[in-house]
Amino acid sequence: MSLFDFEDIHLLNDYEKNLILLKFNILLENFSAEQRITWSLKNLPSVHIMSSSFGIQSAVLLHLIIKNKPNIPVILIDTGYLFPQTYHFIDTLSKKFKINLKIFRSDISPAWQEARYGKLWEQGINGINLFNNINKVEPMKRAFQELSVKTWFSGLRRVQSKSRNFLQYISIQNNIIKILPILDWSNYQVDEYILDNNLDHHPLSQEGYISIGDIHTTKIYKKGMLEEDTRFFGLKRECGLHET
Repeated sequence: MSLFDFEDIHLLNDYEKNLILLKFNILLENFSAEQRITWSLKNLPSVHIMSSSFGIQSAVLLHLIIKNKPNIPVILIDTGYLFPQTYHFIDTLSKKFKINLKIFRSDISPAWQEARYGKLWEQGINGINLFNNINKVEPMKRAFQELSVKTWFSGLRRVQSKSRNFLQYISIQNNIIKILPILDWSNYQVDEYILDNNLDHHPLSQEGYISIGDIHTTKIYKKGMLEEDTRFFGLKRECGLHET
């Protein structure tokens, strides 16, 4: 079976999937980020989408991909608890890049969630996991289903946390091909790209934030912290969107 025929991906066993993925990860290892995107758009099945948190460094992948495929759907998962600055940043980039923005939210409003469950982010790891499942995982699954997604671009990078150290350029998550074009980029490369291309910075990047999520589970970076310590009170790094 070819990598390019993922209509029947569910018929592959784990061994067959791993062999195919190994072959193409070796290929992509030697490509630049731009080449990974060009190759993926040409060879991987559509519908192609990318997801974006519109966080500190999100402008980089948005710029890289949209200049290759201007109308690509960009999925935003809106928890209702993003920083006001993030919502303004979304408006700024959406206008500048003419983003084909697809916004998905929980069917349960933030107010109703708090009435029903209380403030889940104050209830330890179990509360955080339930919050993430309601507000991030379920809306993303719905987005994939409604948009009939086949290939998913994401801006994860290995240097962001220990949990991302062993990620691959191409993988399969829930029968969707997942591509990480800037996986091997350093923070310096990201900053340099933003500067070279005159891209907008997230407003909170000047206030000590290095990773941005929801208001109540994001901390300002302080000396001695890891990037992952600034999210979810250091209890975890991933919200569930990037876990199989």
